[in-house]
Amino acid sequence: MSRRVALVLAVLAGLAPSPGRSVQTEPIDRAALTRIREEGLQRSQVMETVSWLADVYGPRLTGSPTMEQAGEWAMRKLREWGLSNVHDERFAFGRGWSLEHFSAHMIEPQVQPIIGMPKSWTWGMDGPVVAEVVRPDIRNAADFAKYRGELRGKIVLTQPAREVRLLDGRIVLRMGEQEIREALAEPPPRGGGAGQRGQRAGGARGGGGEGPSLQQQIQQFWIDEGVIALFDRGSDADVSAGGSNLSWQTQRTDGGTIFVGSGGSRDPSAERALPSITLAVEHYNRMVRILEKGIAVKVELDVRTRFHEETQPNGFNLIAEIPGTDPALRDEVVIIGAHFDSHHGGTGATDNASGSAAMMEAMRILQAIGARPRRTIRLALWGAEEQGLLGSREYVRSHFGDPATMQLKPEHANVSAYFNIDNGTGRIRGIWLEGNDAVRPIFAQWIEPLKDLGVELLGPRAVGSTDHAALDALGLPAFQFIQERLEYNSRTHHSTMDVVDRVQADDAMQLSVVAATFAYLAAMRDERLPRKPLPAGRR
Repeated sequence: MSRRVALVLAVLAGLAPSPGRSVQTEPIDRAALTRIREEGLQRSQVMETVSWLADVYGPRLTGSPTMEQAGEWAMRKLREWGLSNVHDERFAFGRGWSLEHFSAHMIEPQVQPIIGMPKSWTWGMDGPVVAEVVRPDIRNAADFAKYRGELRGKIVLTQPAREVRLLDGRIVLRMGEQEIREALAEPPPRGGGAGQRGQRAGGARGGGGEGPSLQQQIQQFWIDEGVIALFDRGSDADVSAGGSNLSWQTQRTDGGTIFVGSGGSRDPSAERALPSITLAVEHYNRMVRILEKGIAVKVELDVRTRFHEETQPNGFNLIAEIPGTDPALRDEVVIIGAHFDSHHGGTGATDNASGSAAMMEAMRILQAIGARPRRTIRLALWGAEEQGLLGSREYVRSHFGDPATMQLKPEHANVSAYFNIDNGTGRIRGIWLEGNDAVRPIFAQWIEPLKDLGVELLGPRAVGSTDHAALDALGLPAFQFIQERLEYNSRTHHSTMDVVDRVQADDAMQLSVVAATFAYLAAMRDERLPRKPLPAGRR
């Protein structure tokens, strides 16, 4: 059997209904789908929306002024398009943060501008300084004595050098035969709940454990010894297609790209911490090599940041609707969504202005063609996804119920479906079924009119680490689309290269058309989408 024939059979297997199940014909208004496609592909505004969100307003950290400004603009645009019930829903988040100025130059033994980026929620400095750079090697508590009294007024390199490989590995992740086979395969058993991203990531409040870890002791040692700033060069590992439990892996691109995370806390009671900056690995490595030769390195550094105290709830989700028209069904909702916030390293273009813009565009398309859905179609753009799905989890608790106790609210019964986009800028290839095999024959019919756009896969597995997981945890039929990752993991995810230039316009238009199609078909069915059994409460 040829590889191509085998691939076709695998795809067909993914589309086929389970044995013994009768397949009900879905009511598909192909004239409406044609209008959706024409509006979305011929008169698209999605890239203009991406540019406003990412170019004009830039990085959108929850609690920051740019997040507020982007939210106000998005609501104005949604109202301009004629959508209903446009509003934000606020939740407590903690203090916000923004970067006001950063510059760094190596001035000895030679002058070199340094490529770097302060971590989010890091503290700033009182003004520019010139400081010696050192590389203490602390591997256990006994090593503190070697450096006590030696570090005041210095900048510390916190990691050893890291090998920088040639860019001869996989960088752009498109789905070939191997990825399609894996997407269609039943996933291996795994422990834990789907999508339970840790809520303490990215500057979260509080801590845990019975005492300070070695890393916490080291951080306190730097402060006690009078260190003025910390430099690192980011993590070591290549990255896989996170959240999908798949083996897809790409090589990080280095080459001046900085994968920068959080360096502080959004808790207003947290003590002042040292300025923490991630450098391009090539510039970091040069300093390490010079120091290993016994030659002094000096850097001129200036970091200015601002914390924005939470005088009122500064987290928010954005909501807009196209009202349902069927008296019997209009109280039911089909929700489409994406996270609106971003990291700060680039401008949050592929993570996730592209997803937010595609979902906004899906609503614009439906409004522009005069769609009259039987159910209400609701747009939800989530805040604080990057800190642990905080916005979608808060929305679920407020409207649908508590997943910890499984005490449900009346609105829970009215959710027909939720569809999510959050994996970069590549086109949609299908949808993850989240272990809900009852939707397979339904989605198989829905993707038939979309096959020429590349939509063909029904992946059985449950995926996590994005906002649909908050709804799935409450037993609601919530789904993440399968996307081509392109450079998402290798170049743009949480990096300084997450910019509009990496967004692929044709793919962004396809995202919008597919999302609008799924939303419309779900809103026109006689019945809600099938649900899995309710999960057990977590306590």
